[in-house]
Amino acid sequence: MGLPFRFTRAAVVRGTVAGVTLAVAMTLMGCPRDDSGSTAPTRDDSRSPEASRTTGGSAGTPARRAPVPAGIPRTVPALRSAAGAAGPGWRPAAGARVVTDTAGPLADEANRLAGELKLATAAGPARDGDIELALRSGQRGGPEGYELTARNGKVLITSDGEPGVFYGTRTLLQAVRSGGGVPEGVVRDSPDRAQRGLNLDIARKHFTAGWIEDRLREMGDLKLNQLGLHFSDDQGFRIESESHPEVVSPQHLTKAEVRRILALASSLHITVVPEIDSPGHLGAVMKAHPGLQLTNTAGTASRGAVDIADPGAARIVDDLLREYAQLFPGPWFHLGADEYRALTVKDPEASYPRLAALARQKYGAEAGVQDLATGWLNDRAAVVRAAGKRPKAWNDGFFRGGVVTADKDIEVEYWTGKELGARDPQEYLNEGRTVVNLNDEYLYYVLGEPNQFRYPTGQRIYEEWSPAVLRGSKAAPRNLAGPDRIPGGRFAVWCDRPDAQTAQQVADGIRLPLAATAQRLWDPRPPTRSWQDFSGLAGRLRG
Repeated sequence: MGLPFRFTRAAVVRGTVAGVTLAVAMTLMGCPRDDSGSTAPTRDDSRSPEASRTTGGSAGTPARRAPVPAGIPRTVPALRSAAGAAGPGWRPAAGARVVTDTAGPLADEANRLAGELKLATAAGPARDGDIELALRSGQRGGPEGYELTARNGKVLITSDGEPGVFYGTRTLLQAVRSGGGVPEGVVRDSPDRAQRGLNLDIARKHFTAGWIEDRLREMGDLKLNQLGLHFSDDQGFRIESESHPEVVSPQHLTKAEVRRILALASSLHITVVPEIDSPGHLGAVMKAHPGLQLTNTAGTASRGAVDIADPGAARIVDDLLREYAQLFPGPWFHLGADEYRALTVKDPEASYPRLAALARQKYGAEAGVQDLATGWLNDRAAVVRAAGKRPKAWNDGFFRGGVVTADKDIEVEYWTGKELGARDPQEYLNEGRTVVNLNDEYLYYVLGEPNQFRYPTGQRIYEEWSPAVLRGSKAAPRNLAGPDRIPGGRFAVWCDRPDAQTAQQVADGIRLPLAATAQRLWDPRPPTRSWQDFSGLAGRLRG
């Protein structure tokens, strides 16, 4: 007896060769971001292709599909483990569906994939030609790992977590774009590094919410999971504020726009990390509060630096940290801490005697200005920690040899070895800290190329960089470079000269470097494809 079914537009054309040809052609032409799809009554999503039955009757008869050539799906990033098998594989055809519990945890993933492939969604059971999505508690690979099986005309994607199932759908989508379908066989894939992302300076250059959302979609297809937003600097403060509206720049994102960005990021399993950089890079805040400006003994203002001896500076920064900790739901908050002008001079104590005096008063006779700055960082870390966040800071906000030490739970984000007093990344690793890689030699896209920066190329990242290469081109020792010590990295866009490129030029310029970064964070091993092959594939896979 045939299982019940509903008529859809796909079902009407299922029996015709012309309908099959049209459906496949539409799929290969591109994949829209429409998340719509029809649904059927809710059923359990734990079945496998072997346990599923093919629907009987004319409406359940699958359309004929040309076999997919044997091989391994071509994706970016490349699959870490895949085994081909004899069989027809899977390609989209009229009547195919994306099957899962339509009211369950994978409904969003099913709707997104169905919209991209112009298929329907259904509760199942899965039949010939369908894609089935399911969670399997305890499956190897963790919540971001997945298994994709193409067998007997069906596809099954499983994972211990929702992110893994989503990544499995990205692999399937890319296999369709690159080869028309999924070859018969099994893919077992998972990322090597837990933090994989893009860092955007939206403080110096205003980017629209739509532009940021486009980058999120691009990141999702690359299986990247972290977006850093640097939204406060000397040139601008770019997110609406209720606690201190006076500091906000005319061009900014409203909180409604930020919530829209956050909702899209969540659906793509991307965490957004907000950054309010202090005690340097606060020029936009001091434009509204000039009395907080740090000056030296000659009365010269220190650009972007607040006077950390003034309690008013801490009050404003803490107000802002608490406000945005409520807006951003992710687990991290970036505190900056880099390039504080008082610590970039030859003798900080002589140039800033007021800071030196307060340091001695708070921390003892041996304390100096760096200890006062470290105390400031620890105090800000306590604020975000109380709001449920884990603190991050740039590597040049951590100092050696002081009376005060930065809290051990503040994660180091290593960007440079070129600043005054810069420390080798191995020092932080030797201290037992985790270090995230934003190596400015490879991963810094600085608009206008100031200070000897050059726009990074995807080829250099692809062929030379890995998560272990934290500073320059030298890799950290193997025993300190594993995922537990260097949990990942981000490609970074900095807008020092904001008018040097348009937003579209930035998007075009970072496309291949971002793809190369995604490859090396997913699998740090030397790539087996040539750069020409990789870059050509990345172009063909664009949605």
